[in-house]
Amino acid sequence: MSGHSKWSTIKRKKEKTDQQRAKVFTKIGREIAMVVKAGGPDPSSNAKLRDAITKAKANNVPNDNIERIIKKAAGETGGSNYEEIVYEGYGPNGIAVVVETLTDNRNRTAGDLRHYFDKCGGNLGQNGSVMFMFERKGQIVIEAEGLDEDTVMEAALEAGADDFNFDGDVFEIYTDANEVGKVAAELEAKGYSFLSAEAAYLPTTTSELSDEESVTKMEKLIDMLEENDDVQNIWHNWEAKE
Repeated sequence: MSGHSKWSTIKRKKEKTDQQRAKVFTKIGREIAMVVKAGGPDPSSNAKLRDAITKAKANNVPNDNIERIIKKAAGETGGSNYEEIVYEGYGPNGIAVVVETLTDNRNRTAGDLRHYFDKCGGNLGQNGSVMFMFERKGQIVIEAEGLDEDTVMEAALEAGADDFNFDGDVFEIYTDANEVGKVAAELEAKGYSFLSAEAAYLPTTTSELSDEESVTKMEKLIDMLEENDDVQNIWHNWEAKE
């Protein structure tokens, strides 16, 4: 059950600053609030909320914050109505990019994303333009240090995982996209913590960038997307050289 590491392809190498972490907290909070309004505040009956909580914990959002967001959203009857929109596009030299957003103004979001892609030598595409190069799966990533591969694999399979990979630094556990929260909850109950745990768009093929200018443009595109408040997740098939 081993193979090419998808985590190493899509992870960001740099450490996030306090300001960037605060932005991540805000974005996840928006996601939790939206799924609570849509499906209720009980994660046992709201699978999307369960998944959002799992993602929040993997990003070190404190439990008190999570509970506060859920209670506030459960009591709200008005406020902004956000919708989930997935955009597809090409970065420099044809790197495939999928961008998940939560927005209350799709015209603003589409305009912003089109500007970012154009500025960085790419272009925003139509639905389906790059999605065929990705597969939707649940992905749970556990730091490998101090853990035994066979023990973690057995725990993952018992929890309902579909696949397992070890690249020397991390264990990658793959699930059905709708089961990631359930599997993560069972692993958490066994004492495991996660570097990442969410439904992901994982590349089926990867591409490298051979010139420094294209690398710089791709890094700039990712940074600009991450800075946008409407962008929740960015997935791509760029395999950066170590």
